[in-house]
Amino acid sequence: MADIPSTGHVGETGARRFAMTGDDVGARSAAFVVFAKEEVRAGRRVVALYPAWQSTDARKAVDFARAALRTDHIAGISVDLSPLALSLIADQLAYLSPYLPPGMVAALSAELPKHLLAGAWLRTVSGLSTLPTSLRQHMGSYAPAVSFLAYCAPSARVGRLRPSDAVSVPFRPVQPVQLLYSTPDPSITRVFDENLPQAIQPVATRTLPVQPLGSTYWGTHKYVEFVALSAHPQALAYAAGALRATECAWCGEPVTASPCPFCRGVGGEAPTAAHHTGTPTGAPTSTSSSWR
Repeated sequence: MADIPSTGHVGETGARRFAMTGDDVGARSAAFVVFAKEEVRAGRRVVALYPAWQSTDARKAVDFARAALRTDHIAGISVDLSPLALSLIADQLAYLSPYLPPGMVAALSAELPKHLLAGAWLRTVSGLSTLPTSLRQHMGSYAPAVSFLAYCAPSARVGRLRPSDAVSVPFRPVQPVQLLYSTPDPSITRVFDENLPQAIQPVATRTLPVQPLGSTYWGTHKYVEFVALSAHPQALAYAAGALRATECAWCGEPVTASPCPFCRGVGGEAPTAAHHTGTPTGAPTSTSSSWR
């Protein structure tokens, strides 16, 4: 639920996008509410991903859809990732959704980023507000020979990169590794090209169109955004197998955290505002729709 186009990495299978554009919150929510209505009436549940750093309209749209349809079959999931990483995760969830219950799909939104190395090379962090930075790093933005490597997955961190530094990545996905990257300015990629690919050693590299919200997330137009992921054929299955879910006491969905993303029940406590919609006779119940 944001203007975050698909990377196309999982082929034709991809999450449905809602750019959340319009003059008011009703207009920005309309397309999502209509689609959620169709999915719920077809007996499916909806997992709606939205960026934590641009969440206001998306949260309102999810709450409006739940209230208008009087259902707890729509889960809004806040994901604190950069646009390129969030786009990839959304499509991976859409790919997995026919094979997993909706609660597991929702839980994987937090698990899949643990298996990626995602971030950006930045010329400056003076405008970066989505990741933790220090005053020293902000001052370093004015030094001509200094740039930065910022990571949003598997954990958030920002480090300085000097010309003499050897890059040591904080995490390496399971081999073989693929590297995806994009930039609004192809003329600035030299430092990135000379450092990060050598540290990751990908078997394949793809250049992607720039994400419309990239500059918003990174706080600058001087960046190269990247995601390194495992190309192992069992990589997604391994991530799914790492989950340890329990059944929600109220709605029965397998969940890994509290509150339940669907009924919003907490442990043994009743949901604060759960509206149940019955599944039509003969409608499918084992598939889920993964959206953002």
